[in-house]
Amino acid sequence: MAKLKIGILFGGISEEHSISVKSAQEVARNLDTEKYEPHWIGITTIGAWTLCNGPELGWEDTGRTVVLSPDTSVHGLLVLDSGQVDTIRLDLVFPVLHGTRGEDGAMQGLLELSGIPYVGCDVTSSAVCMDKSLAYTVAKSVGIATPNFWVAESNTKVDPTQLHYPVFVKPARSGSSFGVSKVIQAEELPGALETARRYDTKVLIEEAVIGTEIGCAILGERFGLVAGEVDRVALSHGFLRIHQEDSPETGSENSTFIVPADISAESRQLVQETAKSVYRALGCTGLARVDMFLTDGGRVVLNEVNTLPGLTSYSRYPRMMAAAGLPLSDVIDRLVTMTLHGKKR
Repeated sequence: MAKLKIGILFGGISEEHSISVKSAQEVARNLDTEKYEPHWIGITTIGAWTLCNGPELGWEDTGRTVVLSPDTSVHGLLVLDSGQVDTIRLDLVFPVLHGTRGEDGAMQGLLELSGIPYVGCDVTSSAVCMDKSLAYTVAKSVGIATPNFWVAESNTKVDPTQLHYPVFVKPARSGSSFGVSKVIQAEELPGALETARRYDTKVLIEEAVIGTEIGCAILGERFGLVAGEVDRVALSHGFLRIHQEDSPETGSENSTFIVPADISAESRQLVQETAKSVYRALGCTGLARVDMFLTDGGRVVLNEVNTLPGLTSYSRYPRMMAAAGLPLSDVIDRLVTMTLHGKKR
């Protein structure tokens, strides 16, 4: 039986480039090469595409120039080599990308044009989930609790006296806590807005939710949704700033993740059902990690949705799925099956 040809995109131009490379390395370790023929497509920090042997050290300098063709008759890659153009037909694309131009609908739009089935959310769902204010608006419309929030566009002046502190100021369309500040008093707001605007012209200001940070991994399959184990973020101080340490593999300076979360069975079920409701409301497909708060009163409040969550050895999504009995190799198999059978291209 012929192997499925899978194009695996990684790297990218966002601030989460290095995380994407590490996610791709973990996918490489868990990909069944008896079933799949991987074609590794690395995107450098300046946006150059290269067909390489894998996401290992030095991949940027060893590959051939490649582009994903938007021509559906090609259904794959155009490889540019010594003035010649070769084609590689792909059965499926797995975008192991995070953040801007990878998780926000831009790459998904190119993949739609190409006609190639791809893992993960479609253009609309990716864009809505990436924009936290839009995700909150959609979630609220179906009765899911969200923080109170305000949006500050690039030309918006914010009156600090109108807010109820503490608040979090964050880029509306960024990930991994880049550009996020906790503001305790009004005098700190201008600096926090400036920090957030380094990453996005659209800024979200949201009231702090008093509760425990929790997460739930969701895997969409043809016959329903699978919820991973719930995790709990245990903070020693400050707030969660995932993936920003120099060596995240060795752990965070202020947080650990408890999987399964040490919460009641009733709370666990409520968290999982809320995560599924969020996933459905936002039109997600394939994989997503839903981050929430669990208040002392037992309410679940949405924090954000990651449509292409980290898949590194230390990332939350694979840990939660593994705790539910699904190692990353099984998750990859299920995503491939769902993509090929559940999406009509």
